[in-house]
Amino acid sequence: MSDKTALRKATWQALIDSGDARFPGTLGRIPNFKGAEAAADRLAATEAFQRATRVKCNPDSPHRPVRHRVLKAGKVLVMAVPKLADERAFWILDPEELAPEQLWPASSIRGAAKLGRPATPEEVGHIDLICTGCVAVTQQGARLGKGGGYSDLEYAVLRELQLVQPDTPIWTTVHPVQILPDGTVPMQAHDISLDGFCTPEQTVVCERAFERPTGVDRVLLPAEKLQAIPILGTP
Repeated sequence: MSDKTALRKATWQALIDSGDARFPGTLGRIPNFKGAEAAADRLAATEAFQRATRVKCNPDSPHRPVRHRVLKAGKVLVMAVPKLADERAFWILDPEELAPEQLWPASSIRGAAKLGRPATPEEVGHIDLICTGCVAVTQQGARLGKGGGYSDLEYAVLRELQLVQPDTPIWTTVHPVQILPDGTVPMQAHDISLDGFCTPEQTVVCERAFERPTGVDRVLLPAEKLQAIPILGTP
């Protein structure tokens, strides 16, 4: 099954069948799963997390525990506005500007929108670690998203601005059924790859077998997407 759509459907169903799928659902999403908190604890114990002072994390449900741990550790959290729909396409959350009781609310999308500081890509600052959402992963570092392409675009925009570097670590947390055999997930030039991932039971360092994009390839983007994302400009 090399087709990405088929791989997504099979992985979503496998998580449902495992009994570990969790609110707000699985199909069409970066799926939430039982054990996401334990996986976040593992990620927080990695050298990449410990060294980072500024972490970009996707806004999906399974990574709310990661976002909370970023803030609790005193690190600056950067989140993208869903679908990059605003000119200020990111929220910056600095725990020094938040009360302790605000850290958990701030780790949600609604809380980040309320408590975070809206920022243009240029205002994001240098990113030390990225936690990206995945439907499926491989031990080689291949990544399958939910199909929107926004994580790849966010990376490409920040890479163009040199706010992320070729060696900026990219990690995620997943359920074990989201790990697919090497060679299963097709990777294209605009796809970002992983340096590692954590499940509730294990930490896996990936081989980094894939090149990462160096910027936004606007030729590949349909005109309607360019028009819908202000930071990309219009065709």
